[in-house]
This record gives sequence, C-alpha cells and structure tokens, in this order.
Amino acid sequence: MADDPEKPAEGAPEPPAAKAAADKSPSGAPAEPLKGEVSRTDAPGAGTSAAPVAPAAAAPAPKPANPAAAQTATTSETSSATGQPTAPAADKASGAGAAPAAKAAAPAAKAAAPAAPRPPAAAKPAVEHAPKAAAPIGPPDPPPPADKIAPAFIASLQSAISGSVAQVSYWVGDWTIVVPAAQLLEVAKHLRDAPDAAFDLCSDVTATDWPPRLSGRFDLVYVLYSTRHRHRIRVKTIVAENQPIPSVTSVWPAANWLEREIYDMFGVNFAGHPDRRRILMPDDWQGYPQRKDYPLEGPGELLMENPLDWLKLRQAKEEAEIE
Repeated sequence: MADDPEKPAEGAPEPPAAKAAADKSPSGAPAEPLKGEVSRTDAPGAGTSAAPVAPAAAAPAPKPANPAAAQTATTSETSSATGQPTAPAADKASGAGAAPAAKAAAPAAKAAAPAAPRPPAAAKPAVEHAPKAAAPIGPPDPPPPADKIAPAFIASLQSAISGSVAQVSYWVGDWTIVVPAAQLLEVAKHLRDAPDAAFDLCSDVTATDWPPRLSGRFDLVYVLYSTRHRHRIRVKTIVAENQPIPSVTSVWPAANWLEREIYDMFGVNFAGHPDRRRILMPDDWQGYPQRKDYPLEGPGELLMENPLDWLKLRQAKEEAEIE
C-alpha cells in the first residue's frame, strides 16, 4: 500500500503549524504562542475577534544637529500593517513630501549666486536756497489807484492845516491818511468840526508793533466814522517807543478805554489821558504782552501759570503796606 503523501514519515519532525493546531484548545480560544512563534494577531488577515496588541512606544529619536541633513537621509521603515518596507520619502509622488531637500537647498544656492551690481546712483543736484528775507519794517500803505479820486474832506484838511497829511493810501475800499504825531490832536479836531468831514464817532483805536523800524516803532491807528455823511477814514500816526502822544479823549470821549487798552498791551505813552492805567492785565504786570519782543514764556522771574498766584501776590503786597 502506497504511503499517504500528506502523512509525515515516521520519525520525521512534525511541522510547527501542525503542532500548533494540535495544541489549540477545543474551545476555540487562542492558545499561548509557542516560544519563537509569531502571534496570530500580528499576522496579516487575522480574525476580527482577536484582541489587537498595542505596539510598544518607541523612544524619541534624538534631535539632529542639522535638520536639513536629517530630512535627506531618510531610511525605509517597515509598516506595521503590511509588513512591507515603505518607500523612501524622496520616491513618493506627493508634492508636499518631495520638496524638503530642494527647499532647504534653495536658500543656500540663492546665497551662493553672486548679486548683480547695482548701477551707481545719480548725484542729486545742489539746491540753492533763496536768501532769507529781511524782517518787514512796516505795512506797504499802497497809494490810491489812478482812477480813484480822494474825498473832498482830505483836500480841505491839507489846505486848512499845512503839512498835516504826509501820505494818502487806499486799500480794500478804505482811505487812510498818515499824519505827524505832533499834529494829531489838531487834525482830530478839524475832522470832527469840518462840515464836509463831520467825523463824530471814533469807532476803534488799534496799534501794530514794528521793532526794526527806526523812524518809529508803533503804528497808532484811529478809525473814524461820520454818522451824518456815512463815510469812514483811518488816521495813522507813527510813534516811537517812549514818545508821548496826545490823547484824543477830549475830542472823542469813546477813545478813553480804547487808548487804555493800547497802553496796556503796547505801552504807548498817551499824554493828557484822564485815566491812563491798565485795563486788561493786573496793575503790577511786567511788560506789554502785544509787543513782538515780549517773551512767549511770560514776564521773566514772576512767571505764574495760575491766576490765583497773582491774587495772592497782590494780597501779600497790600497786607505788607497795611502793616
């Protein structure tokens, strides 16, 4: 009788698979793996009823000194699912994983490439600044145009008081006459009393400061109006810093407080004023605030930002006088 080819020969070693099948428990539970045998749960296609074995946690790899070299020197790893070696990162077709080495090498190649020489910058032409203009020494006081005829009361003033009008000016519809300071009071009386003038109202008095002007520092301007003829004129006179100028309060009483303001702000020395004292600033204020040489930070040593300090100073002075 021929031997069964599937039956092992007598005395031959039993195959491991057959031996493992013989050791399998009849209850269907998986038996303990033999020494040197791979567990069935790790083999591909293992049954779903078998409990998976968690892989052991691998120790963290040391951080390489050169990350770019570590990316290029990748080795194939064995997949735990298929048991087949994985392809190196450089062999993958994905664009995200194929470029680390190229990206790392791009800055080095760019740095190694010689920079193109820049063309020399064009020289900027030298800018010639205009010379600094000198400080103005007064308003221009333009003469009247050729087609403008001066009012009749100006001609009558020139004929009545010789040398009373040094200049006639016209600007923006207003007539201005410049008179000498010594004849100001006489001119004021004539402009008030002359029938063709009849300037019965002094509507304003103002001044401007021109320190560089040698002929006189201040322009003193009286604005006159006639309620009868409804015409207007500006009377201007040039006054030096300490020169006394006659007050016109005897001609126009409305000029009283206006001249006080000019004295308070500019220090113009009005002679014959009935009440020449400060009207805006305290009586013991130092200097004249509207002068162009007045310090912007205040009146020197007595600089006080709080107005109450001035009241305290005045009160202390009054108490000292009482004692």
